[in-house]
Amino acid sequence: MFIMKKSNSISQLARLRSPKFRQTGSNCTLSFWYYNYGESVGAAEMQLLVDGLKQPTVLWRTYYGEGNQWLKAVIQLGRLSYPFQLSLDKISLGFYDGVSAIDDITFENCALPPPALSCEGPNRFWCRGTKACIDSLLVCDLVDNCGDGSDEDNCNPDLQCNFENGLCNWEQDIEDDFDWIRIQGPTPTLNTGPLKDHTTGTARGHYLYLESSEPRQYEDKAVLLSPVFNPSGNRNCIFRFHYHMFGKQVYKLSVFQRTLSNTKGWLLWYKFGNQGNRWFRQTLYIGSSKPFQILVKGTVGDGFTGDIGLDDMSFLGCTLYNGNLPTISTTTSGTSVPVTLPMNNCTEKEFVCRASGHCIQMIQKCDFRPDCSDSSDESACVMEVCNFEDKNKCGWYQPALEQMSGNYSIHTTNIFKWELGRGANLYPGQEKHCPLIDHTTCTEEGWYLFSDSSNGEFGHTADIATPVISLTGPRCKIVFWNHMNGSTIGSLEVLCKTGNRTSKLWTQSGSQGPQWNRAEVFLGIRSSFQVVFRAKRGVSYMGDVAVDDIAFEGCSPLLIPGRPCTAEEFTCANKFCIPKDNLCDFVNDCADNSDENPTI
Repeated sequence: MFIMKKSNSISQLARLRSPKFRQTGSNCTLSFWYYNYGESVGAAEMQLLVDGLKQPTVLWRTYYGEGNQWLKAVIQLGRLSYPFQLSLDKISLGFYDGVSAIDDITFENCALPPPALSCEGPNRFWCRGTKACIDSLLVCDLVDNCGDGSDEDNCNPDLQCNFENGLCNWEQDIEDDFDWIRIQGPTPTLNTGPLKDHTTGTARGHYLYLESSEPRQYEDKAVLLSPVFNPSGNRNCIFRFHYHMFGKQVYKLSVFQRTLSNTKGWLLWYKFGNQGNRWFRQTLYIGSSKPFQILVKGTVGDGFTGDIGLDDMSFLGCTLYNGNLPTISTTTSGTSVPVTLPMNNCTEKEFVCRASGHCIQMIQKCDFRPDCSDSSDESACVMEVCNFEDKNKCGWYQPALEQMSGNYSIHTTNIFKWELGRGANLYPGQEKHCPLIDHTTCTEEGWYLFSDSSNGEFGHTADIATPVISLTGPRCKIVFWNHMNGSTIGSLEVLCKTGNRTSKLWTQSGSQGPQWNRAEVFLGIRSSFQVVFRAKRGVSYMGDVAVDDIAFEGCSPLLIPGRPCTAEEFTCANKFCIPKDNLCDFVNDCADNSDENPTI
């Protein structure tokens, strides 16, 4: 079918109407091939005309000539429960010069599910009227999958939201950069965002969208908060939602789960980049031993064609919690959270062992040797070996962040800082400058520590430090693995901080290749100090610094034995015993340098 020129009137309109259809199933799509070529060929659009609605819904449009070629258009119709027609309109303003044509119009998956004689199994639902047998995951998801509405009967409205009457019991986060917007029809910017909602499939329906135009800036975030739910046990709470990510500069949509109200939680799912002009369904299985909340976060890209849509959000197998999530207060690492101490006679300069009340010298706290029977003197210290699995930072902390408010996990979103990461959470292309696998497990599921250079600016630094280490032995060293790959890698430094004085022990700059590299830093005998890893950001986001498997080796201080030194040992001037093989080896093994005395 093609358009022939009939007149030179200022405004010309050619219209092609479809037959009238009674309804469609929830997975219905329409596709066709079109040709629109010429210097003044004009625009064309496909409209949906629904009985009972005066306003047509634009499903597809093209504004200008697209070359001497046939192109395919795919339109998501979805579930339409009312009779409708399609109208293809060709508009020419002024002089028409070109060829417009359409061919191979196809409807796919548009029928309702067929009736079934039986519908057995724990994961199946038998529709009451149509007798169709559907997946139980489709029940109470705000979509009439049966065709008779029976899969949407007797649903808890507190567990569903189609945004037709507001946000339901979802809330806008007050700690993010801007808010999600409720809208009907297309978003204000061309070539991005939905043209219609998912619930009704028309311009009459409402949905939420993230506006990426000015004054929004790159990586601005809008967060939507769910109500709080009861503990869900073994992943039997199911979250369903529909999202739309269309536009050349669409950035990221993420879903987080949290059990503390002043944290951003942990990542459950994300999608990155342009996914095409259609709504997608996503299902997440959620398990929690504590009351929890879901956060849906949209992130702005680097341009105005980056609108993101949300619609038809529902929960299955979940129950609402009658209360609020607890908060966690951040305390400077290395200071003790108040505890009830056992009866003791210790002075202020001594440490009280938590189980026995036994007193030890304060310098014996955090020295890599448990001097208390319950090891409580080493409990608030850096761990001897840390692989960051189970998202455990092993006592390492970021002093700059902990000086901020208790809500720092949201306030510091765009700050250059150390974070836990893993390959499974990377977005496409990020593996070029961030590790795809960790060093411990050599898998995408393994965790590591990295400084995210998509935040901050050139020259910014991020420090992560140990709590104060009281004392180390003469052969103490720190061994770690680092990953520095990318075109704009900055640097990584290992520092020793004693009071207000900081000294550099090791440094490395620039890209070191796409692999984990081993590093070793000698510490020796030191007292009342901290080890600091400092990452310095390069000129762009293409350069994340990562570390993994940090180990303190041979760091326990020397112990004076309750016996004379053996024939194989050397007696230091301070009564320590060391192996004679350690004499005159340029290492102060005795801690008083008597093993290196030239008169030995």
